[in-house]
Amino acid sequence: MPELLTNSLLLFLVGLVAGVLNVIAGGGSLLSLPVMIFLGLPPTVANGTNRVAILLQNVGASWSFHRRGLVSREWLLLTVPPAVAGAVLGTIAAVQIGELEFQRVLAVILVAAAAWQIWNPVKLYPDGNEDLPEGFKRWGFVTAFFLIGVYGGFIQAGIGFLLLAATSAAGFNLIRGNALKVTVVLAFTPLALVLFAWNGKVDWAMGFALAAGNFLGGLAGVHLQILKGHKWVRGVVTVVIVVFAMRLLFDG
Repeated sequence: MPELLTNSLLLFLVGLVAGVLNVIAGGGSLLSLPVMIFLGLPPTVANGTNRVAILLQNVGASWSFHRRGLVSREWLLLTVPPAVAGAVLGTIAAVQIGELEFQRVLAVILVAAAAWQIWNPVKLYPDGNEDLPEGFKRWGFVTAFFLIGVYGGFIQAGIGFLLLAATSAAGFNLIRGNALKVTVVLAFTPLALVLFAWNGKVDWAMGFALAAGNFLGGLAGVHLQILKGHKWVRGVVTVVIVVFAMRLLFDG
């Protein structure tokens, strides 16, 4: 019982930090996944359990962004369907892969994602007018969100960086980009969680302990963005990218 309480408290605190990071920039799962594996969960189960926290976190964050009028309904109609379709495929792959194979894929993906994110990161986040794309560019965004959905369904960790890159390319500033990001993730996470749970890849006790922290951290992250503004968020994004890249590259 003491060990259970200690683990639950640790996961709550980790979730609190991860929730703030996920809503402001991304990369919170790069913290929560290793902690759950350290506490004894198989990597594929940690991957599924993490979705409990992501779901609750994005419920709170999406609601907070929505009541401030920061969620673009037109962009949701364009991006959610391909992201959900991709996430289903990614989750199916995640529940079928073996533990050792997943560990290897996880290491490669996280290091590659971190290295890509620190490549000239400031240019990934311009201010813009958020106009809906037309023609070939529109299909480019549909394809991009489908592939991001595949990635999110498979691993989730670092998806915030990819979504912010996509929303920035569409002309969103970081605050409105984060509003779209958390809502898109909220759209496909329930399906992913159901598939993980159906295949026995969710530890509900650890998931809810982590989720409590993520939920509160997500609300705090929205508040910090609105309070501090776009330039502050831009700085946090850059710092988070560099910190996680260094941790991944030099973690034994």
